[in-house]
Amino acid sequence: MNEQGILIVISGFSGAGKGTLMKSLLAKYDNYALSISATTRRPRLGEMEGREYFFKTREEFEQMIASDELIEYASYVENYYGTPKGYVKDKLKQGKDVILEIEIQGALKVKEKYPDALLLFVTPPNAAELKKRLTDRGTEDCKDIECRMLRAVEEAEGIEKYDFLVVNDKLEDCVHNLHEIIQSAHFQVFRNMEFTKNIKRELKDFSKGEK
Repeated sequence: MNEQGILIVISGFSGAGKGTLMKSLLAKYDNYALSISATTRRPRLGEMEGREYFFKTREEFEQMIASDELIEYASYVENYYGTPKGYVKDKLKQGKDVILEIEIQGALKVKEKYPDALLLFVTPPNAAELKKRLTDRGTEDCKDIECRMLRAVEEAEGIEKYDFLVVNDKLEDCVHNLHEIIQSAHFQVFRNMEFTKNIKRELKDFSKGEK
């Protein structure tokens, strides 16, 4: 079977719990690598350079764009976000399933460039829970929360373009379901064309030998 890693794109509403979900997934399973994005937004409390993000100035980020150093990039709530190429390609070659946690604009750009990418959309069970999570994390003021809820309305229009929907209600269940979805994708026929060609050839050779 194909030992190449899968490029996985995970998007979702701000406040859906994507960060917590990713940390739990990586803590439980060792076959994943979380791509580190570059961004121009300010670090939140406890975030470190090179761990959560590569924090860039607008000028530095635009130089990365000009140098074609990004798989994708997009503007979200007045900040740039993008995925550096080198790290992702190295991990895929090592057989790691590489997860890109990016917003919907970037996700669709990745799908255009890499049609084999697996797109997953994370959502809380309902809109009231989304607003509660945004409020409870205490990192945005009322204006920011309102902007993110309005943005969620726009993002919901793109859910149908994803391969799977992941409802993040109970964290442990969500982590299990996410892992099962990704692992099943390894057995998709189009990811195993070399194996398919080989078994067809072997069967034909065996059939000829039996006659």
